[in-house]
Amino acid sequence: MFGFAPKEEKFFRLFKDMTENIIEGAKLLKDMLDNFESPAESQRRIKEVEHKGDAMTHDIIKTLHKTFVTPLDPEDIYALASKLDDIIDLIDASSQRIIMYNVEAIPPEAKSLGFIILQSCIAVDKAVAMLGKKTNEQIFEACVEINSLENEADRVSREAISRLFDEEKDPIQLIKWKEIFETLEKATDRCEDASNILESVVVKNA
Repeated sequence: MFGFAPKEEKFFRLFKDMTENIIEGAKLLKDMLDNFESPAESQRRIKEVEHKGDAMTHDIIKTLHKTFVTPLDPEDIYALASKLDDIIDLIDASSQRIIMYNVEAIPPEAKSLGFIILQSCIAVDKAVAMLGKKTNEQIFEACVEINSLENEADRVSREAISRLFDEEKDPIQLIKWKEIFETLEKATDRCEDASNILESVVVKNA
């Protein structure tokens, strides 16, 4: 039932696979927002990445149930896997809404949020890559960066929604874009949630 001699690298490698997959999804979303040439195709490719992320999450949970000795608290492994899965879920949800609402053009604020999401995902990947290493300084630095990016995404989203209420005359368009902006911003919130777990793990295992 249990693997009595687990390699610590096993979970760290699985987490790194997840963050690399998340970056792939974030790049596809940024390209979708920046170029907007084949949004349906972009969304299809993002959905494939999201499905791959689901499989990776299940692999971590399955491995967790079969491992007797883990390098981190099982609760932290589960929580981190769940938050990483949430990031790609929200990247997918953002692309879905763009298709579902028949968006015809992408405003600059949405493009800015796409850029911030990608930078946040890259920072999460940096932090995860340092799990299990002798120094934790780079994890803390990445977490500070993630927090700063989340604050910037919050500002961009808030200003975009404020502009919508000031300028958009069509209430349907206002509702659509308010939801899209909020969904994009939530992706950076989940990055921050993951960074909070990573900081907690470092403190617990110092």
